[in-house]
Amino acid sequence: MDRALHLAALGRCGASPNPMVGAVIVDAHGQLAGEGYHAAYGGPHAEIVALADAGGRARGGTIYVTLEPCAHHGKTPPCVNAILAAGLQRVVVALSEPTSQAGGGCDHLRAEGIEVHEGPGAERSRTLNRRWLHWIRFHRPWVTLKAAVSLDGRVATREGHSKWITGEGARDRGLELREEHDAILVGVETILADDPRLTRRLGLNPVSGWRRIILDSKLRTPTDAVVVQSQPESTLIYHTVEAPVEDRRRLREAGVEMVELKADCHGRVDIEAALDHLARREVAALLVEGGPTVHGSFNDADLIDEVALFIAPFIIGGEAPSAVAGRGVATLEVAQRLVFEDIDRHGDDLEIRAVRPKEADVHGAD
Repeated sequence: MDRALHLAALGRCGASPNPMVGAVIVDAHGQLAGEGYHAAYGGPHAEIVALADAGGRARGGTIYVTLEPCAHHGKTPPCVNAILAAGLQRVVVALSEPTSQAGGGCDHLRAEGIEVHEGPGAERSRTLNRRWLHWIRFHRPWVTLKAAVSLDGRVATREGHSKWITGEGARDRGLELREEHDAILVGVETILADDPRLTRRLGLNPVSGWRRIILDSKLRTPTDAVVVQSQPESTLIYHTVEAPVEDRRRLREAGVEMVELKADCHGRVDIEAALDHLARREVAALLVEGGPTVHGSFNDADLIDEVALFIAPFIIGGEAPSAVAGRGVATLEVAQRLVFEDIDRHGDDLEIRAVRPKEADVHGAD
């Protein structure tokens, strides 16, 4: 199962919005016969890859799989049918399938006389798939906030200079985060100030369908912005009823998709409405790289599940903007406390990762 979980993690840049799953098959004599993982959404499941690798050696053997084999016909045929056809005698599952649509695989196998064991590696499988589990359970994307800051938490100087706060290594790691998520979200102020591409460009994710999301209540995004001029079909702009008709027409003719959503109490696009819509569009993991205002909106709404903070070793000081604006908390007691998960060094910079504690969110909750 340790090996199966290691394999599952190899799908971090392609499996979403499916879960990361790994599978290992040992033959009737306990020798490794085959292995595989779910590498790309829409592609073969881990069990099918492992069975193909094992061939005839699977008969009479055992398969270790990090998620309960599916029992339904989705983008691919049911994995339980392939397991039965291969003549496996034993199935060891880390985590039960949480959805009613794909669940029931273990019961089906038991009914066919297969020995099934559940539970080994369950916690590791949950942690590995927390973004997917969150999307499945709460019907909204897992939100990762990413920011590059100085030691005193500033994202720019008082005159707005922000390129580049961190070095090349940290910036490459930030681009790697895009490969792990289904979409990126920024506010229109970021478009106006930086004219970013917001693309995946490391080639780690084999799946097409990357989305660039812009919160732009009144449709101020320029027609000559890179996100409009280059691959406009991958750009989705959320706006409110206040968006002028002429700007709707202008951006629609440029090939950009626009969706009108309700406004919050400040007249901006309602964040929860945006997340609800993205969840229905199969965005299970959302990377938020907006400026302080957007970050503040997510924080005020308590919608941040994970933080990836890249810290450069200098102080900006003064009246420079911090990473998170908004209303903020009135007392420390009501602040959402995260759990530090990892610290990495990229050149001279640090990356600090923090997530919601599992009891405050999804991981295996009933």
